[in-house]
Amino acid sequence: MRFAIFSDLHANLEATETVLADAHERGCTHFVCLGDVVGYNANPHECVEIVQKLECPVVKGNHDEQASIEESSRGFNPLAEMAINWTRAQLTKEDKEWLRDLRMTRQVRDFTIVHATLDTPDQWGYVFNDLDAAASFTYQHTTVCFFGHTHVPGAFVRDDGVRRVKTDQLMIEETKKYFINVGSVGQPRDGDWRAAYCIYDVDKKVVEQRRLKYDLATAQQKIIKAGLPRLLADRLKLGR
Repeated sequence: MRFAIFSDLHANLEATETVLADAHERGCTHFVCLGDVVGYNANPHECVEIVQKLECPVVKGNHDEQASIEESSRGFNPLAEMAINWTRAQLTKEDKEWLRDLRMTRQVRDFTIVHATLDTPDQWGYVFNDLDAAASFTYQHTTVCFFGHTHVPGAFVRDDGVRRVKTDQLMIEETKKYFINVGSVGQPRDGDWRAAYCIYDVDKKVVEQRRLKYDLATAQQKIIKAGLPRLLADRLKLGR
């Protein structure tokens, strides 16, 4: 059983299609989405439709939450605020209802999924270091939990203490706990512009990080044509 686990699509249709095609080619049998289907990029409705058609477990991201309500965004910077206001206008009533009804956390088979943190999932905290991860480990009741939100792939392992490790090929040991960030499909922020996602082979107990080139130029052109801030197009190439 092989799970394709992806997060932070952010309405980037080209990156999303590339990731899902790769997952199918690599024999993934199940799919899991960690939220932020919308925001920043130019195809929010299309990305919502794609995830819905997968009929897979999904948790809510902060951009999903803000796109589904009419009030001003909470804690968004001006760039994100402009994008989310544009996004609301592109989504159907049904899209917004679907986003609004998403759960904050879920257990899938024998692992947990969340967009941000397990300790306060609705406050959208960021996990960048060992101390941040330690707070979530306190609430983690499965060996593995996958999360997103920071757009930076990597993993935290708790055994004698908490330490950060890479996810290129991560072997899961039952005696430890793992809090794994799968990175971002649609807007990576680790200096690598390529789309990121993870494959979790449940039988072999291996998590593999994947990075994929996609049609970046088309994604950028769509942002500009939609009238969204040009900086959103420029930053895609920078991976920031």
